[in-house]
Amino acid sequence: QGAVGRTSGAHLPVVRVGLIAGQFAKPRSSGIESQNGVSLPSYRGDIINGIEFTEEARIPNPERQAMAYRQSAATLNLLRAFAMGGYANLENVHQWMLGFVKDSPQGERYRKLADRISETMDFMKAIGITSENHPSLRETDFFTSHEALLLGYEEALTRVDSTSGDWYATSGHMIWIGDRTRQADHAHVEYCRGIKNPIGLKCGPSLQADDLLSLVDILNPANEAGRLTLICRFGHEKVADHLPRLIRAVEREGRKVVWSCDPMHGNTITLNNYKTRPFERILSEVESFFQIHRAEGTHPGGIHIEMTGKDVTECTGGARAVSAEDLQDRYHTHCDPRLNADQALELAFLLAERMKGGRDEKRMAVNG
Repeated sequence: QGAVGRTSGAHLPVVRVGLIAGQFAKPRSSGIESQNGVSLPSYRGDIINGIEFTEEARIPNPERQAMAYRQSAATLNLLRAFAMGGYANLENVHQWMLGFVKDSPQGERYRKLADRISETMDFMKAIGITSENHPSLRETDFFTSHEALLLGYEEALTRVDSTSGDWYATSGHMIWIGDRTRQADHAHVEYCRGIKNPIGLKCGPSLQADDLLSLVDILNPANEAGRLTLICRFGHEKVADHLPRLIRAVEREGRKVVWSCDPMHGNTITLNNYKTRPFERILSEVESFFQIHRAEGTHPGGIHIEMTGKDVTECTGGARAVSAEDLQDRYHTHCDPRLNADQALELAFLLAERMKGGRDEKRMAVNG
């Protein structure tokens, strides 16, 4: 739904990459977690230990890696079935609506969009273009992605292509290096530079322009377009201070990168003892990201969000105005707070409008 909304609004193709089928390891700033005077090893994701605050649960268990592998494989098979088995057929666009979204403002916007798509499909069918003779109307590409945090797991799933001799991480299509593990002389960068997968690099407020250029050269020495995505996570109040200098450094050196906005991680706060992310701050960082790229003459290439199709109350705000008091109702995440489907659709439509606005501005500038 989100991709269709963006494509329709912006008239641009969308590459769908899901943080799914492998996102089981969790980076932590501290190795110890304390509650009520008791200290235990931190929860590091279901692939390592359990979230329950007990000594037994916090012991790392290697069997969890096999569990994560099996669940990832099953999830990937399900995604493949949805993407290639007819569920993604644009003729089914009205059937993609989740129950709890139907009565929301986004539900009405999506229905109007689906009506327009259905009218277009009827016209195309009348002139002989159908999903039967054009597979692109009934199938879609959907890729998987996660942070390559647990290197032992990633290395065990690294394979060589017998035809080309290139090495690939087979745990996901695209993997990324986190903001805590992007040191140029450390193991995560060393591993990622040796594989041919598309690579992401998280860029936080502490990243200096010279250090970014060094990392870009290490991870993409051939300056190959599409190889490296810079996932920027600054926070809505800091993006204007940090993003322009990084853009200018990369442009000055002629490096080819994809710029993506992660408006989630820099906007995490605590309300009523729940970690949450205000929707208004998320939207603010996305808008600043687009405005800055427009001002710098560069291309805003993507958005990186954490979301779920469930009706959770983990992020405040949005059209349905989830409040701090609502967080306790359906707070289900084991890791970071996620947008629910209604909030994710709202962000998709707002983003499409911004992209359309930028395209119209360019047309006006050219025509002028």
